Amino acid sequence: MTSVLRRRTLAAAVSIFVLLVVIVQLVPFYVALTTSLKAKSELSPQWVFPLQNLHWGNFVAAVEQAGILRAMGNSVVVTSLSTILVCVLGAFAAYPLARRRTPLNRALGAINIGLMMVPALSLLVPLYSLLAQIDALNTYWGEILVMVTNSLPLSIFLYSAFLRTVPAAVEEAAIVDGANPLQLMRHIVMPILRPVTVTVGIITGVNVWNEYALSGYIMSSRQMQTVPPAIASFFSMQGGNLGAATAASLLSLIPVVAAFLFLQRYFVQGIVGAEQ
Repeated sequence: MTSVLRRRTLAAAVSIFVLLVVIVQLVPFYVALTTSLKAKSELSPQWVFPLQNLHWGNFVAAVEQAGILRAMGNSVVVTSLSTILVCVLGAFAAYPLARRRTPLNRALGAINIGLMMVPALSLLVPLYSLLAQIDALNTYWGEILVMVTNSLPLSIFLYSAFLRTVPAAVEEAAIVDGANPLQLMRHIVMPILRPVTVTVGIITGVNVWNEYALSGYIMSSRQMQTVPPAIASFFSMQGGNLGAATAASLLSLIPVVAAFLFLQRYFVQGIVGAEQ
């Protein structure tokens, strides 16, 4: 009876702890929502929700003055193409590293892990110089090239870790039946990698969507700005109007949150598989 009581007490304590963590995580979103729905002249505390005087003009300002929809369109192009390339290139690069455990492949795997530790900003000056020389500044392809290069090491690591947990019997049977490498990757390997592909896609998509430091230099033109630089520029112009800047931030969250809610089941499967 005592052990049962201890288990119930432990479960209750864990549930309370998780609930507190969730509440702490949601507090900034609540404050952002209340701030975005208040007029600039509103003097009530940020904690108080404006039940009667909802001010939707902040969202109108975010669309018309900040150009948040244009920035979201740029981010959608960069994020979607970068994510697709990272998933495809990461899977093709990880397969030989996971299946052929030669000394060379082990060394390449170690180098790949080392690349994950290199801060992207440490390469900003030579990277900016290179992009300027090849006329890649303020272009989609220049931004995508940088985002893909920056995201590939983690992608290769997750794909390799997941593949090592999957038996190679199905792949060997397909090779015996005459499948060439491209057919093997398309019909056998990629379906097996579906859970971790969703994980890589979500991680890459969120990182690219929220990337500010590099994007602020690469996409400096107002017409080509992605979401984070556009919000930062709008905030600097509207420093006295926190509601409009907060509304722009909330609008930029919608695509990312929707994608994560739709794919969260596969995300968990991919993380669990990569940790085994």
